[in-house]
Amino acid sequence: MKPLRTILGAATSSDKIIALAEGDDPRVVEGALKARSEGVARIILIGEQAKVEAELAKQGGSDVDGIEIHDPNSSSLTESFAAELHELRKHKGMTPEQAREQITKRLNYAAMLVHKGLADGTVGGAVETTSDTVRAALQIIGKAPDAAMVSSFFLMLYCRDHHSVRGAHIFADCGLVVDPNEEELAAIARASAASYHALTNETPRVAMLSFSTTGSAKHPKVSKVVEATEIAKAADPDLLIDGELQFDAAFVPEVAAKKAAASPLQGQANVFVFPNLDAGNLGYKIAQRIGGAEAIGPVLQGLAKPANDLSRGCSAEDVLHMVAVTAVQAQTSQTRKDVS
Repeated sequence: MKPLRTILGAATSSDKIIALAEGDDPRVVEGALKARSEGVARIILIGEQAKVEAELAKQGGSDVDGIEIHDPNSSSLTESFAAELHELRKHKGMTPEQAREQITKRLNYAAMLVHKGLADGTVGGAVETTSDTVRAALQIIGKAPDAAMVSSFFLMLYCRDHHSVRGAHIFADCGLVVDPNEEELAAIARASAASYHALTNETPRVAMLSFSTTGSAKHPKVSKVVEATEIAKAADPDLLIDGELQFDAAFVPEVAAKKAAASPLQGQANVFVFPNLDAGNLGYKIAQRIGGAEAIGPVLQGLAKPANDLSRGCSAEDVLHMVAVTAVQAQTSQTRKDVS
């Protein structure tokens, strides 16, 4: 599974600290131990001290170097975190008492670790809902100053014998933005292209998906995709992007030659931008459950610092992979800051 090994290798060289919000969940603990075994990241497990210690002991990881436990109810950081949360949210009417209560919630505590620079990224969602996971990230970590918006993607890995195309693709947005307008769709496309390059070190080839290919159908929903493509091209003339395209015209060279002969993608797209969340969510699940692709995500993009969401049906391997993706995001974010 070459793309995944590339990501794991990049994470190994980063030495980042990743906070796992659901630190007493058996899958999260197993994933944390795998991350330490592979040297992917240093880990902070967040949860009730006794429960986390018990699960670590059960899995034989009580004395593993590079794993810390933070209990929000007893941490020496909790009071200062509560004060910081109050500063961040008092304009929304949050009182100091409410901030003290909210910071003991594990998602908020994890996000505050990242906000304060005590962790490089956070991962949640093994138990908590996507909405709660994303809310904590948005309210505490916040949007990156140079980002148009926060969106999400799934990293789709094709590595099985029956896959006609091997490697990594990005599907966006499959988990967050319900019905993006033209400007938002263009922003999702550009952010997803940057994410693809950061994770794979390969050139992104972006397909803007629709039920129409190069004018085969006329509809306002098709026009939205066409306009979004033009907005993205104008904002980044070097971006290799085309649309509107049906999936087969973006993915199969033989179909592209018939339906979209002039397309610069030539049926070899690796970043697929869906027109809305209905299409994106259905698309990634079909590719995963019927096509056998491995789906890592939803991965958030556009935040000031990395925070990502797991599926509640995740495995320990999923936790490991998301830790690696988060560590690479943190490394890439730091590199941009160093360069600037």
